Amino acid sequence: MVRRRQRRSFSPEFKRDAASLVLEQGYSYAEASRAVDVHDNTLRKWVQQLNSEQSGQTPKGKAMTPEQQRIQELEARV
Repeated sequence: MVRRRQRRSFSPEFKRDAASLVLEQGYSYAEASRAVDVHDNTLRKWVQQLNSEQSGQTPKGKAMTPEQQRIQELEARV
């Protein structure tokens, strides 16, 4: 019998901190993914999202940066 891993959820702050290991601290994807215990493909998605948010794009999912989180809150009000 194969057991499936329970799906984990991560806060935007955790995702941002994990992505910044690669973007700002020079970790490789493999090193950073081991350090935060996530699959390297997951970390790659977070890095791509953080890059796009920092360049001003509003994400479709939950935002990582405080600025984009605020934009999403304001758009939800409209």
